[in-house]
Amino acid sequence: MNKTRLYWLCQVGGWSLYALFQIFFIYLADLYNADQILLDNKLIISHIFLVILSIFTSHIYRQLIISWGWLKKFTRELIPKIIFASLVLGTVTVAYMVGVSGALGNLIPARDLSLLYLLGNLFGFTILYLIWSLIYFMFHYVESYNKSLRYEAYINEIRLNKLKSQLNPHFIFNGLNSIRALVDEDPGKSKIAITQLSNILRNSLIMDKQKLISFSDEIKTVKDYLALESIRFEERLQTEIKIDPESNQYKVPPLMIQTLVENGIKHGISNLMNGGEIQIHTTVNQGRLNIKIRNSGQYINGKTKDKEGYGLENTRQRLKLIFEDQASFSIRNENDEFVLTEINLPQVI
Repeated sequence: MNKTRLYWLCQVGGWSLYALFQIFFIYLADLYNADQILLDNKLIISHIFLVILSIFTSHIYRQLIISWGWLKKFTRELIPKIIFASLVLGTVTVAYMVGVSGALGNLIPARDLSLLYLLGNLFGFTILYLIWSLIYFMFHYVESYNKSLRYEAYINEIRLNKLKSQLNPHFIFNGLNSIRALVDEDPGKSKIAITQLSNILRNSLIMDKQKLISFSDEIKTVKDYLALESIRFEERLQTEIKIDPESNQYKVPPLMIQTLVENGIKHGISNLMNGGEIQIHTTVNQGRLNIKIRNSGQYINGKTKDKEGYGLENTRQRLKLIFEDQASFSIRNENDEFVLTEINLPQVI
């Protein structure tokens, strides 16, 4: 619903509902007072005027709240100001209702002008305007909070799309370089490699529009990628994949594991004369998915022997944007032979 329309609907509906409650309670009192008629047309008319005044005064109050900038600096210092404003509005309303009752001829001076009666009405109307203020400020706060959440989600979506768009050209470039090395050495294997690459690209294009994909789809891409690299490295690349069956219940960012595996091969195994091994192990414990990727090589002073892999920073940013502080990522030397990359993810429903 349009915000302006919603505001006026709440204004008219809220104050009218209050007036109807007042009339209803007066009617109940009338049932137990046979000597004096409490509910008549003049009383109903006076409550109609009360609704009109309340809508008008609260709307003016709203305009003052906006012009004074109270919505932008809501602090404890505003509380006394809001109480004072509600007291002023309550005083105006009590004076107005006394005037309306006098004009309609249903004013009872002994009752309506007594100090106790006036103070009681003043207290009641002041509380009403305090409630109105609370509802208005809370509505504005919730609306502002939702706007900030939507804006943050929009910005995060842009960042994620940018990170994913960087991954595809990077992956294609590395894949084509691998195939180029095979063209002269073994044309037959290069044809198989091209087929493997096309299968991976087809899957990645399908997944590209998704923020998260199932773990099973991701590990399938990883296996296709390792099959492609095995054609190039032959016996220099050994692989070991041990997957906890419960891992398939989890979702991961697309191409995340593949990128880390690619990073391990490019910056670790490819620099070793005798090649090395890639291990992918997953476990599920206490509702969290733990992914461990080991690759032969060494991670020296926070960097691989040449430079930190492209996929590491990309992975860190994507995990932060999607899971905030609920996911963890680390890379370190497990021993003298292996680098361990570890990811811990929550379950997303």
